[in-house]
Amino acid sequence: MQDVVLENIKESFKSVRNQLLRTILTVLIIAIGICALVGILTSIDAIKSSISSNFSSMGSNTFSIKNEGSNIRMGKGGKKAKVYPIIDFQDAREFKEQFNYPATVSISSRATATATLKYKSEKTNPNIFVFGCDEDYTITSGYEIAEGRNFSISEVNSGAHTVIIGHEIRTTLFGSKEEAVDKIISIGASKYRVVGVLKEKGSSMGFSADKNALIPLQNARQYFSSANTSYLINVMVESPDELDGAIGEARGAFRTVRGDRIKEEASFDITRSDNVASLLIENLSMVSFSAYIIGFITLLGAAIGLMNIMLVTVTERTKEIGVRKALGASSRFILMQFLVEAIIVCQIGGAVGIVLGIIIGNVVAGFVGAGFIIPWDWMILAVVLCVLVGVVAGIYPAKRAADLDPIESLRYE
Repeated sequence: MQDVVLENIKESFKSVRNQLLRTILTVLIIAIGICALVGILTSIDAIKSSISSNFSSMGSNTFSIKNEGSNIRMGKGGKKAKVYPIIDFQDAREFKEQFNYPATVSISSRATATATLKYKSEKTNPNIFVFGCDEDYTITSGYEIAEGRNFSISEVNSGAHTVIIGHEIRTTLFGSKEEAVDKIISIGASKYRVVGVLKEKGSSMGFSADKNALIPLQNARQYFSSANTSYLINVMVESPDELDGAIGEARGAFRTVRGDRIKEEASFDITRSDNVASLLIENLSMVSFSAYIIGFITLLGAAIGLMNIMLVTVTERTKEIGVRKALGASSRFILMQFLVEAIIVCQIGGAVGIVLGIIIGNVVAGFVGAGFIIPWDWMILAVVLCVLVGVVAGIYPAKRAADLDPIESLRYE
């Protein structure tokens, strides 16, 4: 039996070489389907990994109070996030003073998203995010200080012209050798002294936290504040077990600060950091479903094309089949030969598609800041699908070849 299988495989490879152009076209059709499937699913795995790592840096024991919900929607589905009245500085400061739960509370606001930072002749692109924050912001936001120090309470309250810059800004303005701490840089028309450099975090989903700059909260209020500025409150408890209790306390305390009545809806939104990541990952399931549909349609087309080619092959090799049967080859042997040939063509196409899919998926992974991914589960799925396509596309032509009458086959042509 083993000799028969090996002989079938040998003959199948010989047939593939003899019909090289036809085989290449079929392989390309199958490869495109597998490439689409593996590539998209690998990309999704990379995006999920990036989202998880990005939000895990803030910890699973953090939540935010803001004036709008998380507006995360895929396509036309879902509901638009509610927008509440802005959280002004007085609301945020009053909450921080009154919140007695054992937790770290920070207040921040986005000063600008189009800043240009300059040092001597060097300058950044005009796409730097500048945040006004207090001394606890780096803790609640998952930042670490790589060089220098954090803001002092006096700097935050007095609105000192000091700044903490991201790793990418530091590299752009000072290179890798020059010291950044205690240097004077420009943000717009104002001068700031660099007191710290944030530890490198890398990019996620095309956005880089290393291009952020932090200035004292009062300084941001003085130089960047507008009538529509809404402040963000971050709260971090010591352990995830305390998170639900802290959220309940925070909701009650901030309802009091905002003057929300008992039966009224809260005029703010509380978002857990891990909830945002879970929601993003959940919405990616639609993309995964689309990948399955694309792969299925392409593989269906490949199966039809392969079946057509195998039927043509049976017709062209009718006399060869007659000779084989005359020499004692059984119908089962002929059937297995053509079926194995179809599976081999599919597996070659699958191998090409898997390689291309992994390359495309990891290009996306590099873009979103994820590491190199080898999708073993999707690779196994691709191999199984190729076997199924080979069997489905090859069974009818193989059966037709096996049922040929040897005498009529020898008369062919």
